[in-house]
Amino acid sequence: MKKIQAMILFLGCTVMGSSCKKFLDINTDPNNPLSVKEAQILPQVIVTTSTTVTGGTTANIIAYWMQQLSLNQPYPSLESYTITPVDVDNTWNYYLYPNIFQNLTIMINQATQAHHYGYAAIGKTLYAYNLAIASDLWGNVIYSQGFKIPEIMQPAYDKQEAVYGTIQQMLDSALYFMDQPVSKVKPEQEDYIYGGDMDQWRKFAWTLKARYYLRLTKAPGHTAAAQADKALEALKKGFGSNSDNALVAYPGGGAAENPWYMNTGDASGGVVMGQSFIDSLVSRKDPRLSVLATIGNKGNYAGRRVGDVPAPDPDSFSLVNNFYAGKSASLYLATYAEALFIKAEATLIKQGAAAASPVYLDAIAAHMNMLGIAANAQQTYRNARPALTTENALNQIITEKYVANFLSPETYNDWRRTGFPVLKPYQDEIVKAIPRRWPYPANELLTNPQPDQKVSVNDRLWWDGN
Repeated sequence: MKKIQAMILFLGCTVMGSSCKKFLDINTDPNNPLSVKEAQILPQVIVTTSTTVTGGTTANIIAYWMQQLSLNQPYPSLESYTITPVDVDNTWNYYLYPNIFQNLTIMINQATQAHHYGYAAIGKTLYAYNLAIASDLWGNVIYSQGFKIPEIMQPAYDKQEAVYGTIQQMLDSALYFMDQPVSKVKPEQEDYIYGGDMDQWRKFAWTLKARYYLRLTKAPGHTAAAQADKALEALKKGFGSNSDNALVAYPGGGAAENPWYMNTGDASGGVVMGQSFIDSLVSRKDPRLSVLATIGNKGNYAGRRVGDVPAPDPDSFSLVNNFYAGKSASLYLATYAEALFIKAEATLIKQGAAAASPVYLDAIAAHMNMLGIAANAQQTYRNARPALTTENALNQIITEKYVANFLSPETYNDWRRTGFPVLKPYQDEIVKAIPRRWPYPANELLTNPQPDQKVSVNDRLWWDGN
């Protein structure tokens, strides 16, 4: 893992609606090169993935809907599910498609042709990671017909089932490239996640495979048992300790602060901790509370309830503490704790609650170790957990995973897939439930109309069978 040294995003041309002529123009002008080295593309893609996707608008909205955070502003707002096509434009049209997918396509193609297999392997892994985020937000998304301008100016969407097949194939391809001979040109300092360590990338890829296998436990044409088997097999080669965690470290100076510091700090517009999340930690006497949240100015931990009018004294609420939202805090793409929770759920499916119990407790311990919780406090907390039974096991596992995946988009995927944790949605005369997906972006509706776009935010994704 390497610290970010530059935060300037590499901008590619957009997929639809704007010209790529200048970018693709063939000439010999040394000031307008035909290609950009992989070492120049990779860090910018990692920064975009970490700062603007996993830690940006995507994660902010999910944290509101999953009630880990709350927006101390008048309604309607994103927290009350007032999400429009304009709200999601940047995520699709600026971050995911040009800055990540197009740049990764260029990098992977160049690296493959030049036999720079390390870059190809990392590129495939990051592509799969971001493609899953896109599909988990919108369902059907552009892939197979993308980046074929001018032959295809209005690319059709791939069905989510096909996208998930592509994700697994891409990770398999990444693993293949990781096993190829190391070339002289290879990722090093510009890899802000693992510093070019292919053994670590290999564990990350296998952990992602397990994550996406388990996503399909209720998808049409799939069975929970089969998906659990695949996840358990993948995890044998995945993360084995917290030292394997996939994270991006931020220096904290200049324009290189952790995105959650920017999201929840003084310039955030009143983003505070959510009441249901804080109350759940308090009720369980969870020793992680003091690491996750600050104490409000009234001397206690307090979150804001979704639906309340803006508080005149927002300082009375708890804020995200420094472990996740300090200037130089790291941002996590996947963790050993998550891997163990995946293993606990898969074990529950295959062998029952008794077999899942020790894995579940190990998962809690992994997250607490990551946070630096004292051993005696960990033991007291684990001893107080109710025994897993057939009736409560899934609820207990996913609710604890919800804490361990604090501020991760994975909390939204688990909630849709399992119904846990149990959340009371904001309700008014119109809104009655937490949305199941994002609307398609305004620019897509205007420049690339497709039948897939007729869905509403309350329509379920293909894999969302809960």
